[in-house]
Amino acid sequence: MLYLLRMLLLALHFLLVGLAGLVIGLLRPFNPDNSRLFARLYSVPAAWLMGIRVKAEVAPLRDQPPGCVIIANHQSNFDLFILGQVVPRRTVAIGKKSLGWIPLFGQLFWLGGNVLVDRANAYQARRAMQATTRTLRDDTSIWIFPEGTRNPGEQLLPFKKGAFHMAIEAGVPIVPVCVSRYSQRLGLNSWRQRTVIVRSLAPIATAGLTTQDLPALIEQCRAQMQHCIDHMEGELSGK
Repeated sequence: MLYLLRMLLLALHFLLVGLAGLVIGLLRPFNPDNSRLFARLYSVPAAWLMGIRVKAEVAPLRDQPPGCVIIANHQSNFDLFILGQVVPRRTVAIGKKSLGWIPLFGQLFWLGGNVLVDRANAYQARRAMQATTRTLRDDTSIWIFPEGTRNPGEQLLPFKKGAFHMAIEAGVPIVPVCVSRYSQRLGLNSWRQRTVIVRSLAPIATAGLTTQDLPALIEQCRAQMQHCIDHMEGELSGK
């Protein structure tokens, strides 16, 4: 019963934020700070409705000036309600083209200046990535899930190269953001509050790197994130 009530309230919340966000987006379309505002509107009330306490430890992300590549692990469709609380200013995201067809949310995603990529069209995907690289040079950060798909498992999937190509080409740092494994223990039918830790790591410089450095850079980021996620799990299980 509690699960159904929460789903109903989340759906209503999603609708109301979509309508309010649409008004804001039309008044200031493609403003580089729209995404942060929309993410807050979605995430803070939704996390409360779901009984989730987000413990944000993101000083390295908060202190990093705009104009970086932010990478994060991707667990479920509820990530918006968790990670939305830590999106920094002047940040846009890359998402698959199908997101644009979700009523209200898709329009907000577009009006937020985010990038929709058609993965089935290699030419269009390359054009989108080139445009995104130019965005990085305009003091706007890019948020990417390098696994490329949802992964609730214990081990991170192999990272795709796009985010790292962009960072190297633009010469900007990469900021890893790690989320503790929450998707398997949400407990939406329970009154018990769950804690989810979001922790950002120190920026990883890419200035001076070339495509030859790509494999080592990807492995460095993936290893650091895996270690951080495992460590957070240890912290939570000890409580």
